Amino acid sequence: MNKFDFNCDMGESYGAWTMGNDKAIMPYVTSVNIACGFHGGDAHIMRKTVASAIKHKINIGAHPGLNDLPGFGRRAFPVSPEQAYDLVVVQVGALAAVAKTQGARLHHVKTHGALYNMAANNNALSQAIAQAVLDVDDTLVLYALANSRQAHIAQEMGLQVAHEVFADRSYQDDGTLTPRGMPGAIISDPQQAIQQLVTMLEKGHVITLSGKQVPIRADTLCIHGDQPDAAHFARQIHETLKRQGLF
Repeated sequence: MNKFDFNCDMGESYGAWTMGNDKAIMPYVTSVNIACGFHGGDAHIMRKTVASAIKHKINIGAHPGLNDLPGFGRRAFPVSPEQAYDLVVVQVGALAAVAKTQGARLHHVKTHGALYNMAANNNALSQAIAQAVLDVDDTLVLYALANSRQAHIAQEMGLQVAHEVFADRSYQDDGTLTPRGMPGAIISDPQQAIQQLVTMLEKGHVITLSGKQVPIRADTLCIHGDQPDAAHFARQIHETLKRQGLF
């Protein structure tokens, strides 16, 4: 990835339930992370989201999560490394097949929600997820929390890794994301979020919720498609990145 990557979690609707506004956000991002049916999404939504990504000529990624539709994959519960391996293999394999039927292939994998956060600094889970990606397709890029153990372990195992940062989430002093249940976890003010992004890109650090400066590597930026007014937020970030010469 020679230019900065801007990604969004998408395809998380299923059945009669709608999550986010994928159609409005798609023109502003360069990569999409598509739910694979376990935390959100279904076979129909997967096919439609892949088709839309192909139309917009953007990177297609699998977004595997815990098997937890009622909790949208954001509830942490015990998962063994073997279970994490199986979850990733099955979900990545499913989306790869959907992409192949439309003449496309996957570019990356990014775990979702609780699985993402659990793996960030858990060696065993990180190794299991990296091995799953390697076994399915060793050319895939793993999107992982910037500077996390997961990012470093995956690189050591031979995967290409994109260190991921967030404009719409606050950070803790150890470089992890503030848990969603804590006050200040979500940055809802677009200008504050964009300022956090610019600081990360220009100065190489993020200001944590406590006010500490923590060094950070930024290869790809994520926004959440389910946040309020996500399409407007995506457009503002897109314009900021263009001004920075990163698109």
